[in-house]
This record gives sequence, C-alpha cells and structure tokens, in this order.
Amino acid sequence: MRVHRPGLLRLCLTALLLTALSLTFTTPTSAADTPARGSAYMGMGVAAHDGVHGLPRDTRATQTEGVDVSSHQGNVAWTTLWNSGVKWAYVKATEGTYYTNPYFAQQHNGSYNVGMIRGAYHFATPDTTSGATQANYFVDHGGGWSRDGRTLPGALDIEWNPYGAACYGKSQSAMVTWIRDFLNQYKARTGRDAVIYTATSWWTQCTGNYSGFGADNPLWIARYASTVGTLPAGWAYQTMWQYTSTGPTVGDHNKFNGALDQVQALAYG
Repeated sequence: MRVHRPGLLRLCLTALLLTALSLTFTTPTSAADTPARGSAYMGMGVAAHDGVHGLPRDTRATQTEGVDVSSHQGNVAWTTLWNSGVKWAYVKATEGTYYTNPYFAQQHNGSYNVGMIRGAYHFATPDTTSGATQANYFVDHGGGWSRDGRTLPGALDIEWNPYGAACYGKSQSAMVTWIRDFLNQYKARTGRDAVIYTATSWWTQCTGNYSGFGADNPLWIARYASTVGTLPAGWAYQTMWQYTSTGPTVGDHNKFNGALDQVQALAYG
C-alpha cells in the first residue's frame, strides 16, 4: 500500500521552484573582456605572462634611455622626456591592416622635433592577413625608413595575442613563415632589416625558439626584471631592452645596448 506524504511532496516542489528561480536570475560568469581591435600596444602581455621582477641594476655598461608609445599615451610631453634623459623613441604606427595610430603625427614628429632618434613599430596580428601584406600596410602608414640619421628601422612587435589564442592559431613553423614574409617584404620596401620585438617565453612557445633571424634582425627583448635573462635562440645579445611598463611620464621605458652614437649608427644603417 502506497503512503502519501503531503508535507514531503510540498517540500520537494518548493526546492525545485527555488532552483528554477535561481537559474533564471543568476548571471553566468563570463570570460574576461576581449580588448577592442587596434588597442594593442608593445608589451601588452608581458607582465601578465612573464611577471614583473624588479628593475635593472646599476651597471658600468653604457646604455641609452628610450621610450615606446602608442595611442594610449595621447599627446606626449616630449620635452619633459628629453629633459629626463630619453634620447630615442618608437611609436606605434599600425596594427594588422585595419588600424593606424591617430596620434602618430604628434608622437613621431614630436619626438624628432625635440632631438630624439625615433622609429615606428607595427603590432602584428598573424591571424588576420599575411606577413607581406602587413609589412606593406606598415610601410604605407608611417613605417618607412630614410637615411637621415634620425630614423630607426621599423620594428615588428610580435607577442601574445590580446584578442585570442596566444600564438594566433598558428603552428610554430607557420609562425616562422609569417614572420619571415613580413621581414622579407619590409626589407624589399625599405632596404633595411626590421627590428624584432618579442619576449623569450612567447618566442619559445610560438616559434619553437627559432634561431634563424638573429644574424640580420636586431633584437628588442621584453623583460621586466633586473636582467634581460635568457634571450631567444640566434641572438647573442639584445640591441634594445624594454625593462618596465611603469616609468615616469611614459610607462614603457627601454635601454639601448650602447651609447648614443650606437643608436645613431642603427639609424644610419
């Protein structure tokens, strides 16, 4: 004989109703917001992926202070930077084939006008268009070079993808091919070997620590620590080192591995 238990039945129904209501009104946890296309900048992923481990120690080696800027800095106080000892600068010109820095003229010309040696950089997005296509876009929108002694060769900013998978969905060999295509086209257009900006951990993960660019392309290493640490394969030394994203006036500060005359030599080619 089946025994009915009205109290137990009501309790079960109440529990089911409360569960349904909680599912209706609870907002699901979402992934971190993806930044807008075009908003990437040099070193965007360094602190998150590699951490921050201090500042460079005092050294007898002669190094020349520099900065890198993007639209995030807006109109830059170049005179303030010059007076603080900054003698060279890189300015974001382009990203992919869909973005140009709206502050490029003020930043690129402004640094030049106070006496700095300056260059332009391109934030690579290997998942959107080919390396050669992006090299052309870069050169056509501020990334060119002239032998005036004040213009540095263009820099390829190749690092973690802020919009998706770290390696842009490419295999290590495909990434090397993409980078090579960019570098070859940039040299074909300008006559100069582009600088490569990267972090050792990204380079190891996404290119398999490829060593084939060290002979021709100057290395700009990103590491926020007291030393540059282990460099990517193929490079015995760095030409430039982005050592912090929290500097005065402009956050991203760099050290050129040599005196000012060596910065000038790189500009002359």
